[in-house]
Amino acid sequence: MKIIIKTYIVFTILLVVSGCWDSKTIQNMTYVTALGLDYEEGHFIAYIQVLNFSNVAKSDKLELGKNVPVWIGKGEGKTVVEALSSIYATSQIRVFWGHIKAIVLKEGVLNNKLALRQIYDAIDRYHEVRYNILLYTTKESFSDILTQKSVLNLSPLDTIMDSPEENFAQRSFIQPQYGYKQIAQLNEKGRTVILPTLSTTKKEWQEDRKEKPMFKINGAYAMQEHVLTGWFSEDDLKGVRWFDKKSNRVFVQIPDNKKPEGSLVLSKPHPKIETLIDQDKARFNLTIKVRAVVEEMTKNVSVKMMEEQAAQVVREEILSTYRKGLSTQTDLLNLFGEIYRNKPQAWHRLHDGGHLVLKEDSINKIDVKVKITQTGKYKGRVLPE
Repeated sequence: MKIIIKTYIVFTILLVVSGCWDSKTIQNMTYVTALGLDYEEGHFIAYIQVLNFSNVAKSDKLELGKNVPVWIGKGEGKTVVEALSSIYATSQIRVFWGHIKAIVLKEGVLNNKLALRQIYDAIDRYHEVRYNILLYTTKESFSDILTQKSVLNLSPLDTIMDSPEENFAQRSFIQPQYGYKQIAQLNEKGRTVILPTLSTTKKEWQEDRKEKPMFKINGAYAMQEHVLTGWFSEDDLKGVRWFDKKSNRVFVQIPDNKKPEGSLVLSKPHPKIETLIDQDKARFNLTIKVRAVVEEMTKNVSVKMMEEQAAQVVREEILSTYRKGLSTQTDLLNLFGEIYRNKPQAWHRLHDGGHLVLKEDSINKIDVKVKITQTGKYKGRVLPE
């Protein structure tokens, strides 16, 4: 009798343990790694990038240089959820959204305040999607963007779109932007949000003699309180990087002309914005402190002279970027945001009275101090101060 009871208990446990009927094996799901969204004539158009993880997983069997196929799915709908859900009809197997690393938006979305909010609402509500997703814009077709590979035929997960941190650490220009931060900044008064623009270029890289397109961030769209104010090239935005404390490596030539005398790498800027409120007018004093390392010299120049030349380059880039935003009243340096955060009463008085206007003389003074901390391994061509 005891044997029968024990057998019954074991049989019952086995039935319970094997009861995960809805579990799915890894290879039987479609993993979305990037999402592209556009908005045209009242309809959302969604593109998803799908990778076979067995081809991109790090393992001893991974063949470096082996082509990694990319699948692209497309859906349409009157809402974001309808556009994404329409992909299920032809996906053949279950679609999993928990591995999305980047979202790319077209100008059609940015131009429609309601469409942008619907996208954030739909994506952030879905439990599989994470909050730390990179956010980009593009002017190119999603077919080109979502099928882009990396050097050595590495997967799209090893590109600027999905892994931009190392690239930004080596060349700090337009900082990668995460969706959760953009949501907060778009809702902040006086804040200008910079959305990096992904493009592809065939000029720089070749595989043997075959041209290979590569990602490049060639500029950014600017938005203020969910309103698109314009697109600016990378050259237009040079001055923004001096107000980003995370800028780790910025290359400059001194002086910035056709016959430079040297090259410096500037890092870790410390910006300070002082606001001057005079009745119905706001002006600003800007102070930038930054460290520098000598990378190259074509002429024997003193350390003090190099510091002064570098400071002049930084000053000119800040002024140039500021002036690029004047025609569209785009506060690219986020000067007005400083008033909102530190002098809210003055901000509301000026804003409600229509006096928060960028003018040619709104910047009162720019003080830049560059300190050279290293002259490189070769010191013989640097004169003492």
